[in-house]
Amino acid sequence: MSNPSNQIQQNNPNHGPFFRRFWQYLNERFPLHSHGILIASFSFSAIGYSRLSQNLEGFISWDKYAVAVFNTVTLFFLLRVFDEHKDADDDAKFRMELPVPRGLITLNELKNVAWFVFALQVIITAATFPSMLVLYAIVILYLLLMGKEFFIKNWLKKHPFWYVTSHMLIIPLVDVYASGYDWSLSNSQAPFGLVYFFGVSFLNGVVLEVGRKIRNPSDEKPGVETYSAMLGQTKALLLWVGVLFLTLILALLAADYAHFANGIKYCLIGYFSFTLIAALLHFINPSSKTAKGIEIASGIWTILMYLTLGGVLTILQWFV
Repeated sequence: MSNPSNQIQQNNPNHGPFFRRFWQYLNERFPLHSHGILIASFSFSAIGYSRLSQNLEGFISWDKYAVAVFNTVTLFFLLRVFDEHKDADDDAKFRMELPVPRGLITLNELKNVAWFVFALQVIITAATFPSMLVLYAIVILYLLLMGKEFFIKNWLKKHPFWYVTSHMLIIPLVDVYASGYDWSLSNSQAPFGLVYFFGVSFLNGVVLEVGRKIRNPSDEKPGVETYSAMLGQTKALLLWVGVLFLTLILALLAADYAHFANGIKYCLIGYFSFTLIAALLHFINPSSKTAKGIEIASGIWTILMYLTLGGVLTILQWFV
């Protein structure tokens, strides 16, 4: 006779085969269909803008781009794993619905996957473009410091501005790495215009961070820090709009440096105006749906920003 407890364990999705559980974890915490597209466009744009700001035609070879995309996507996955470890205590107390605290996957299993991914990154980079290992090492070092909260965890928790700033800096660092597949591998200096682009990347990270942490009052949970809970609905919305506006200014400066046509600048202004609708809808009628709309608008804004600054014009070159 079969053991009933074994039967229950077999039917429990939290105790199924590792790869099935890991795939479920990815769908919940790092969905490749959305994150992959966003990060691929992020990498394409960084490389494309680097070339456009140097008045270079065409794009890098596809083997360089493939390695760049693989490493940037998996770097952000490593960031996700680091966050799981960093937030483990709070998640266990206040967010039992998440994959780790509810037992779908363990921190040790995620750590083993992270080591495997890290090894793949190093091997692939060393075998293809070993000179990129220097920039890669800088990103990994910063990622490790983030995992340790820069050894000032309590201070950062008491100063939300510096907490967000220190964590969002990983995005322009990955940007430096991705764009390096253009300027670094061609043994040239990074164009100054990338400073504006890196600023856009940093602020886009803040837009996404603030946008996903604006909640309807009925959706707030004890122990879960959100900007709407810390600042109130109106101030959180003003913060989000303010960061959007600063991103727009830097995007316009980046477009001007690369001598983009005025039509591109009008598009950027149009994106900003359209994105404001999400904030206006939530301000007029706060609800779970309008709060989710801000998160969705943040993602759309970010993708459009990247594609406009470095993607669309690069693609158009192939047809002109």
